[in-house]
Amino acid sequence: MSKPKSIPPFEGALVVNKPAGRTSHDVVEAVRHLVGFRRIGHLGTLDPIATGVLVLLLGRATRLAQFYSARRKRYLCTFRFGFATDTYDAAGEALGPDAAPTLTRDQLEQLARPFIGRIEQTPPSYSAKKIHGRPAHELARKKKPVELKPVEVDVYQLKLLSIEGSSARFEIECGPGTYVRSLAHDMGRALGFGAHVSEITRTAVGEFTLDQAITLEEVAAAQAARKLSDRVIPLEGLLADLPRVKVLPVVERRIRHGARFTVPVSQLQPGRSVVGQSGPAQLDADRWKPARMRVFSSQEKLIAIAEPVVPRIYRPVIVLESEPAA
Repeated sequence: MSKPKSIPPFEGALVVNKPAGRTSHDVVEAVRHLVGFRRIGHLGTLDPIATGVLVLLLGRATRLAQFYSARRKRYLCTFRFGFATDTYDAAGEALGPDAAPTLTRDQLEQLARPFIGRIEQTPPSYSAKKIHGRPAHELARKKKPVELKPVEVDVYQLKLLSIEGSSARFEIECGPGTYVRSLAHDMGRALGFGAHVSEITRTAVGEFTLDQAITLEEVAAAQAARKLSDRVIPLEGLLADLPRVKVLPVVERRIRHGARFTVPVSQLQPGRSVVGQSGPAQLDADRWKPARMRVFSSQEKLIAIAEPVVPRIYRPVIVLESEPAA
């Protein structure tokens, strides 16, 4: 008989303000050490030089990561024009002398226009994109050839905020898979001088925004004071944009066995697209996604995410294991 899985003391989403100089994996490991369990993942990797929103999913919430894959992201970043680097950011080696160009607003706004919309973008060689099963950055660091194909990405906003010398500050809203480093590199190449990202802060991942984020030091202090649960968005508060339904125990048992179930239209409650003022214009990229809903037990606990098979008949896409009896 298999041993029942234990439920971690914290389950849901924790929004961390990642510090510069640490990888996303470093942050996950630090929080694992602080909370005392390993079932923690994150939504969207941030480069080591980047700061800002890193959403950690704790416990059973890790199973919800797939439903956040289309979320839009927002960034504040500085592009340094004058020379490119091999990593497309300030951590890399310069690929030529500094041209130190004089920049104008009209020049940069015209330069930005072709990079807004659905564009083709080649990921940086120093990235986690896989080549024959290996991350591209592993090959790049060994000075081996890296051939990555262009992919379509969505850039909804590329707004010039300010210019200081050879650097320009931008606000960017983009869809999943977009590399801000590649935007800087490609804009620099189009200008003829080269460019790289010198600073980058992610200010939002969908509904999760920088004003919700806490530092690792604040995570440690909250855990020491036994108040970390106050900063965790619970399972029941996640994916609030999806419709929801509450089912009776007899239906819950069917769902937990993966069976199809019927939902009368009158019982289906609409979702709420909760986007803060500093969040994106809308939660998801402008691409088709299947209709799904959250399923709650009679005790108002999230038990599954389901999708329709035919009108009013649903099947569970994922089922969250039940909490152990007290």
